[in-house]
Amino acid sequence: MKFGVYMFPTDYAIAPAELAQALEERGFESLFFPEHTHIPASRATPFPGGTDLPKEYSHTLDPFVALAAAATATKSLLIGTGICLVIERDPIVLAKEVASLDHISGGRVLFGIGGGWNREEMENHGTEYKQRWKVMRERIEAMKEIWTKDEATYHGEHVNFDRIWCWPKPIQKPHPPIIVGGDGAGTLPRVVRYGDEWMPIYRGLSAFGERAKQLKDLAEEAGRGPIPIGIFGASSKPEMLEQYRKDGVSRCVFPLPPESADLVLPRLDKLAGVAKSFG
Repeated sequence: MKFGVYMFPTDYAIAPAELAQALEERGFESLFFPEHTHIPASRATPFPGGTDLPKEYSHTLDPFVALAAAATATKSLLIGTGICLVIERDPIVLAKEVASLDHISGGRVLFGIGGGWNREEMENHGTEYKQRWKVMRERIEAMKEIWTKDEATYHGEHVNFDRIWCWPKPIQKPHPPIIVGGDGAGTLPRVVRYGDEWMPIYRGLSAFGERAKQLKDLAEEAGRGPIPIGIFGASSKPEMLEQYRKDGVSRCVFPLPPESADLVLPRLDKLAGVAKSFG
């Protein structure tokens, strides 16, 4: 099993480059950064975590800027978005950002994507809440065209462009792995349709093993091989890690609070010890 960490890269936490170096030195496989471009002050949409919205949600650095810093400070650490709010980004610009990051990092990008939960936030970007899944699908399909074709064209309901030239192309072929987050009713069909891996946030999914089997069955029906499964917010308890393994999880991503280096590094040491003993 592979082990990574995700943390909100904020203006008050350990710097992305320092965090990335610390992870690589301790043998972690990957680093993921989430994103929120902003948080609407109305706060009309309730936080899915069931508490007051944590401070880091409105203090997050742009993930691609932060990941570029992490990439240039490391040699082997995989760097990913966990997750990128595709519905809030122009697909042509986003295709170039992902490809540029893959180019800078030497092919180490993991492209985690999701639809988001904050209705007002996405509507500020012009995406209607009820249309978010169709918007995400079209943008991902259009990006794949840009990444894999010298002359890309896409005509959809929400994304529409004639022949374009856009380089660089990603180093990874055909493109960086697309990791689909979430665990809603339509998530697994989305993973099978345009994803390369499924990685839900772990919130005590009582039927996780059953969902893993559903994904396997859907992939087989679509003529696809096994699709890897990861866990965001993975527990570091040995008994939970063993259960993840039994359920077919191949990557565990531990949560890390956005704090200063003097608080973060001791936590990393403990997590590294758990990962090493389990591996």
